Amino acid sequence: MTMRSKSYLVVALTLAVTGCAGGKTHDLLNKTTVTVPASDIAATHEIFVATTRQRATKDPRQVFDGDRSLTTSFARVDVTVPKNHQVGAIERAKGSANSNPAKDFTAKDVTFYESAPQFAKAVGADISMRGDRALVFVHGFNNGFDDGIYRLTQIAHDTKYPGTPVLFSWASSGKTTGYIYDKESANAARDDLEATLRMLAKTKVKSIDIIAHSMGTWVTMEALRQLAITGDRDLDDKLGYVILASPDIDVDVFKKQMIRYGKPDKPFAILLSADDRALKLSSLISGDKPRVGDYGDAADLASYGVSVVDLSQAKGGDRLNHAKFADNPMLVQLLGDRLRAPAGLASDEPVPTQLNNLGQGLGKAVGSVAEIVITTPFKVLTIATGG
Repeated sequence: MTMRSKSYLVVALTLAVTGCAGGKTHDLLNKTTVTVPASDIAATHEIFVATTRQRATKDPRQVFDGDRSLTTSFARVDVTVPKNHQVGAIERAKGSANSNPAKDFTAKDVTFYESAPQFAKAVGADISMRGDRALVFVHGFNNGFDDGIYRLTQIAHDTKYPGTPVLFSWASSGKTTGYIYDKESANAARDDLEATLRMLAKTKVKSIDIIAHSMGTWVTMEALRQLAITGDRDLDDKLGYVILASPDIDVDVFKKQMIRYGKPDKPFAILLSADDRALKLSSLISGDKPRVGDYGDAADLASYGVSVVDLSQAKGGDRLNHAKFADNPMLVQLLGDRLRAPAGLASDEPVPTQLNNLGQGLGKAVGSVAEIVITTPFKVLTIATGG
């Protein structure tokens, strides 16, 4: 490909990403309260938050903005899900209009915690009440605070996760032009995520599950690497599932991270897709080098002790194909099937049993998709569905 062709491709992909964003605002809170009958609400989710963003002063409706803070702030956001919600979707009001709780995901209350100990006490009490498990979600590039809140709400709701949802929100600018800024913000947040995971591990939690998406997988891998360096890579055996969806990480860098971390003892999965258009742009920006999330050699990745699930033939919820794990209704239901079984029990299963369980679930999940390929250090399993 010539330099001119690459330039045209970068422009085309950038326009595609920008078009998807649609110039949306990042307002989370309503200007005024919108009241609807309780029968119009499917559920209310309490989302605990650790963030390296600054408090929003220009527009308080954003709660936290895209500027970096040198310290971690803590909060809880209560979010309602409308009765008309469709699995895999995030129903939102357009622009800066008020959310209608009968039709949209709506953040109704925000509680701020003045200190880490105050937050730890609150989140610890919730963990004990909900079943001794926590799900930490780390969002990706071009995400406002609102995007992370609503995505985790959708994941917790659609998977029926039996524990406490915790958003780790690093300071993405929430702009399509902010890729380099976001990468630096991700670097700056590594210690904060590590500290947040250690904080959760000191509660009575029995399993800390992690789902990271896109550039958020970089923050996650760096935090896990740092834990490994200190000799506590499994958080005193409390680390549960690690799921890296569409990882925006250079392949060679990921290999070095895994060498330092070591072969995982608990279920550790990479979800990738060859048609991920957002990662195509990231690859071009990064010197035309492959990213883990669209890497073509699953066996190479699996040799580091991870399971690789190729979702290339599954349908995405938008034209970027960058969030299939959460916006494909069947795949998100499959994710819930696995998450509801504690990681400790899953890792105790013989490998063939794990593969069969995962394979059967994927076979049901993908429906008309021709095949899904699961590659582990032990076996390659192809799920043919006749689609």
